[in-house]
Amino acid sequence: MTTLHPPLTNQFPEDSLEKKVYTIVENLSEYLPIANDRNRLGFNLYRFMKGEGDPPSVIVKSNKLTVNVISLDELADRINNEINKIKSGS
Repeated sequence: MTTLHPPLTNQFPEDSLEKKVYTIVENLSEYLPIANDRNRLGFNLYRFMKGEGDPPSVIVKSNKLTVNVISLDELADRINNEINKIKSGS
């Protein structure tokens, strides 16, 4: 039995909201060792930025993330700081 190659995926443009949010999450990979946790967090943060979801402090606690080295509150604070940079255009 053979397996097929995985399908190609299109990357988000560098200036898109999706790319900015998922980049924030990937930069926190030292604190979030599980890739699926990072994907779920990125999706929920994207929804928040579009006005559809909960704030980062709620997302971090409700997603039951596996976090290393820092607390959930510290992680939420770091995410808030990065989100504010996106909102301010920096």
